[in-house]
Amino acid sequence: MRNDDESVAFIMMNVKGTDLLKIDELNERQNELDLIRPIYEKLDLEMSAFKQVSYYYPYSKDYTSYTYEKVSTIKDRLDSHKAYQYKYLFENDEDKECLDLLFANVDDPNDTIESIIDYIISNGGKFNGVECWDDFKSVLYEQTQSKNTGAGKEISVLSWRKFYRLFNKSFHKCRQMFTEQLGTDGKSVRLRDKISKIKKNDVMVIDIAKLDEESQGFVFGDVMRAVYNLKLGSSERPDEEIPDRIIIFIDELNKYASNDVPKSSPILHQLLDITERGRSLGIVLFGAEQFVSDIHKRVKGNCATQAFGRTNAIEITKEDFRFVPSVYKTMLTRLKQGEYIIQNPVFRSMLNINFPLPIYKYYE
Repeated sequence: MRNDDESVAFIMMNVKGTDLLKIDELNERQNELDLIRPIYEKLDLEMSAFKQVSYYYPYSKDYTSYTYEKVSTIKDRLDSHKAYQYKYLFENDEDKECLDLLFANVDDPNDTIESIIDYIISNGGKFNGVECWDDFKSVLYEQTQSKNTGAGKEISVLSWRKFYRLFNKSFHKCRQMFTEQLGTDGKSVRLRDKISKIKKNDVMVIDIAKLDEESQGFVFGDVMRAVYNLKLGSSERPDEEIPDRIIIFIDELNKYASNDVPKSSPILHQLLDITERGRSLGIVLFGAEQFVSDIHKRVKGNCATQAFGRTNAIEITKEDFRFVPSVYKTMLTRLKQGEYIIQNPVFRSMLNINFPLPIYKYYE
């Protein structure tokens, strides 16, 4: 039974331009507000944008290397503590355990990458005591040398070289984000630290839109892992202070949970775990993608509610639409923007619904 006193918090991943980077600002287009107002009044909803919003941008010295947001906006929000820049340090075992997320899209049939990461996490050889990225790279490079006969030699030099090459590629694409210290001004943070302190009604918007695909996956995987650890009780916070439900919104879910993602992907494993166990833990995944047929069957199989927007005639011939009545298949090819068909076991038939225009400033 649903508890009316349940608390909820939201984590949104901004993956396109600045789509979700103004959700705390009210839509100022009067013609749109005139269309929105009757709907909000009928639903007895307040005509206001999101509240308790905080924004998180990838760290860079010039502010905009990894984000589409304006410098002036970022600086204003940082100064008013409405935004932070997130960094990735290399100080403890928790940092090392995130390394696997950098290789989420790399097929690893022989578990070679997994073996190397296990060796690093266990502080094998010269990795013991490494506390910064530059030292880590130096030790990693030593492992790639053919003369290496020390610890870790049970893993072939060729495997170490492949690992080093893949790591270097991802590392240098977002070098400024991988840093050695947070700073003392309070404007730079670790995402996992902020997630561990998330409160009732908080809305965290994490910007990954301008990052390359590997780095986007790395950040998204880190966020999911932090939420999962929080709900499993790894935090020192009392349970009553942790929101009962944490809703994670991610667009372009097909990047991380498609049929083409390597089976060894740690991000896919986390997604499967959340879709299969998340409901009991209070984690709700709200995913959006272009084609539902591309998504892993275990993710779709554990989806409580599906919302179908306009799609093409080829997509509706796929297996996923096998039990959709013909009348709805025809409708799916003609739906307007903001119009969806909802499917949920609670309803005896599918429902055709319309979403109002956004109440927040979505057009900048």
